[in-house]
Amino acid sequence: MRISGTNLRMASRQGASPGIGLGAASGVSRGHAVELLPLIRGLLPTFQRAQRRIAEVVLNDPERFIFQSISQLAEDCGVSPGSIVLFCKSLRLAGLPALKIALARELAAPVLPFFDKKFERQDGASAVLQRVFEEHVESLHQTLKLNASSALAEAVEAMLKAKRIVLFSIGLSYPVAYSVYARLRLLGLPAFIEFDSHLQLAAAAEIEGSEVALGVSVSGTTSETVECLRLCKARGAKTICITNSINSPLAQTADIRLYAAPSEVKYFQAPLASRVTQLALADALLVLVGLGRKRKALVHLRRAEEQLLKRRINGSRHVSRPPRHGAAT
Repeated sequence: MRISGTNLRMASRQGASPGIGLGAASGVSRGHAVELLPLIRGLLPTFQRAQRRIAEVVLNDPERFIFQSISQLAEDCGVSPGSIVLFCKSLRLAGLPALKIALARELAAPVLPFFDKKFERQDGASAVLQRVFEEHVESLHQTLKLNASSALAEAVEAMLKAKRIVLFSIGLSYPVAYSVYARLRLLGLPAFIEFDSHLQLAAAAEIEGSEVALGVSVSGTTSETVECLRLCKARGAKTICITNSINSPLAQTADIRLYAAPSEVKYFQAPLASRVTQLALADALLVLVGLGRKRKALVHLRRAEEQLLKRRINGSRHVSRPPRHGAAT
């Protein structure tokens, strides 16, 4: 069932509040309006069975959800009407009418269809390029709204005071964690990371209270990363997380939570822009850390730059001339 943007805009004017209360999502910025669908998508891994069913129905067809009665929705979701009311209240909304109005407001914005048959026939490469960039930009905007500046400031303060910063991540989030590690080293901060998950667990078992543990995970439910952060916290270390899932086990474990907005579009089982938003948060952290120790950071960067420049290939001398037989390459 599809409805026009005009009808949705009319529905969105019927008294919806400009923002959604996020008191239940600890660490989320309270000073900005956060869109409902990204919020539900982020909370999905933490919902109990009945709430998850309702959330999935909302995400699968939000337009149909708007025009159904509470009894129809309860039947479609396989839950009681009371469960739907509780679901609305878990989002800090007064009830089902408030949820429907919030959805109508959100759906009134124009949306470009992604990867459907009609879309593929319209100059595919150019249109895909534009849509992918639009998804990244939108996810970055949502990430900015989700994070309170106080959380970033607290994370930076902890990292600057830490005797050592130990990073934990596996899978597709690991490159983000490694990027943070590498740039912390360039800034002169004592950072450490292991690739193997068993060695990460060993590192967590040896962490000290004067150190900081930083975990990175899209889902926030990766058992290895969650276990490492829990162990670090138990040993007295300050814990920070970067995750795309609000109130996930990883977020609940961390002392300081930074949220990367989940993307609406899935690509190879992961949100399309998840790594982009994670890296944006990491960049913000690193810039603030660099500013916090500006002189020392500049000294370390210059030393590294002097050595790294020696490794650059001079095209005029090397590209056109192949190496001699037996020469080192």
